[in-house]
Amino acid sequence: MYNFEFERPASLADAVAALGAEEAQALGGGQTLIPTLKQRLASPAKLVSLTGIAEMQGVSAAGSSVTIGGATTHATVAAEAAGAYPALAALAGNIGDPAVRNRGTIGGSLANNDPSACYPAAALGSGATIVTNAREIAADDYFQGMFTTALDEGEIITEVRFPVPEAASYQKFEQPASRFALVGVFAAKYADGVRVAVTGASEEGVFRWSEAEAALNHDFRTDALMDLDINPANMIGDMHGSKAYRAHLVKVMTKRAVAAML
Repeated sequence: MYNFEFERPASLADAVAALGAEEAQALGGGQTLIPTLKQRLASPAKLVSLTGIAEMQGVSAAGSSVTIGGATTHATVAAEAAGAYPALAALAGNIGDPAVRNRGTIGGSLANNDPSACYPAAALGSGATIVTNAREIAADDYFQGMFTTALDEGEIITEVRFPVPEAASYQKFEQPASRFALVGVFAAKYADGVRVAVTGASEEGVFRWSEAEAALNHDFRTDALMDLDINPANMIGDMHGSKAYRAHLVKVMTKRAVAAML
């Protein structure tokens, strides 16, 4: 590690002000950022912790939506969203291990946009709205490629609003050492249609499988996916799985998600 300043503001206004300093960076649970600092892949002069901001924590349900504060841990989502949005709670409860779930936050995960993270699939698959200190961003506009989002410098995710679907399921084929998704599929059925979001598979990060959505909107059965295939050209290929293998898993996990919803 190296020397840096550390600040833990108690309000969102103070956090925004602190992030205005030169080379300042927000810190959520630190599950990605701290290892990055240790490897000197990033070296901000100041870390601004968001974990002491009460207004950015907690889960609330109202009507047909669930709102989660940006500094809410995965463990809290797993416990408190279970009644209102079971698929989202189940996803949160299967991220990493207990240490990761009790430190990592939904805002940190979405801000980092790791290509194998689980929450991006939930947000995109649910058509969620990412709310920041400055604006509201639709999930379809938020994710812009591997480790890339619509967030501006110093912008903070304050909460995420999830429309609750009629049915949903997240199916993850885990990389056993990290428990990241080798391929994960979040499928959600709403009154106006089905959304299918895929994580872990593509070199471009999380994406919607539009062909599967169209097929399932026409006939919501696993058989509707039989004739569909993902082009492996843009899939991730590494020591854990080839491009073709990940393309195959996308279809398998999508069928499992639909079967679970049925």
